[in-house]
Amino acid sequence: MTRELWKGNNAIAEAAVRAGVAAYFGYPITPQTELLEYMSARMPELGRAFVQAESELAAVNMVYGAACTGSRVMSSSSSPGVSLMMEGLSYIAGTEIPAVLVDVMRGGPGLGNISPAQSDYNQIVHGGGHGDFNMIVLAPSSVQESVDLTVLAFDLAEKYRSICVVLLDGSIGQMMEPAEMPPFQPMRTVYPDWAVTGADGRERRFLSSIYLDPPQEEQANLRMLRRWQEVVANEVRYKSYFMDDAKFAVVGFGSTGRVALSAVRTARAEGIPVGLIRPITLNPFPEQVVVEAAKQVDGMLVVEMNMGQMLDDVLRISKGQTPVEFYGRPGGIMPLPDEILNEIHRMAEGPLPLDGNPRVRWLDRMTGLN
Repeated sequence: MTRELWKGNNAIAEAAVRAGVAAYFGYPITPQTELLEYMSARMPELGRAFVQAESELAAVNMVYGAACTGSRVMSSSSSPGVSLMMEGLSYIAGTEIPAVLVDVMRGGPGLGNISPAQSDYNQIVHGGGHGDFNMIVLAPSSVQESVDLTVLAFDLAEKYRSICVVLLDGSIGQMMEPAEMPPFQPMRTVYPDWAVTGADGRERRFLSSIYLDPPQEEQANLRMLRRWQEVVANEVRYKSYFMDDAKFAVVGFGSTGRVALSAVRTARAEGIPVGLIRPITLNPFPEQVVVEAAKQVDGMLVVEMNMGQMLDDVLRISKGQTPVEFYGRPGGIMPLPDEILNEIHRMAEGPLPLDGNPRVRWLDRMTGLN
């Protein structure tokens, strides 16, 4: 295999094609529209289904219907479009069928802007739909990782009969980098025994997310939770850098984790013993890694392109074992390596408070109140 120059959105689309996606349903919204546009040409030429729906609501419900057949299906959107999909995603989760969603995040709230952000963390990781369910969430930091995680998303969705989300920001969707594509997987000819494929010659199958009897709903929820515990036990993924002897740690995902790595390397060259933890699965979150780091280091810095959504998870997991600081750039602004390096310097110079709210301290610094 050879590496070729790919734009992030197009690379994800081609990776899905090679993973055997049979149907794509979507609606254009920047900064993921190139993914839909690529699919509009690629899927018909391969004899596969492509539909540009009239809205995100229609698209996610088309995914719902097609997923019930046991075929590999997907959609893609960006932040406000994903918000519109939440009811449909909840239906898919409640029906316990696999589907893949690519969310290329943009600035918000509201219509916001088309610049990269990470403000979808809460609605994706902690679930925007009603009810008790989890989605597997994968966060790439490069075009190559986007390709690899897209292929993985279909496998994980099917293995656990779950929604799997590839969550990236607009910068990764728009950037161009060398990437190696996977080989083509054969299209499915044998379908799972739960799939609705026509009842000729067998007992009728029925798929639904509605349980009018509360005890039945409770049993369904407990069944999904048991399956989720298998995900937690087997599918945690992360990358750590320079953590063996680290006295300070930076935690960041996706593009922010990538930028933070540049800052960490510079700080290391200056003699500051800092490391980086980059979660790849945001759900399930690499909690044990954060727990062990909190016992080891004298301070943690959480960096995000939002106002501190993953920060809340790190605070919960670290349980006050080490000071936690925060640096965020919301609204579609990407932090520069020098900005994160300055925060590393501040953390290393100490002393850092164990109490108080790191988000408030960050806000005071951002607004010049301190």
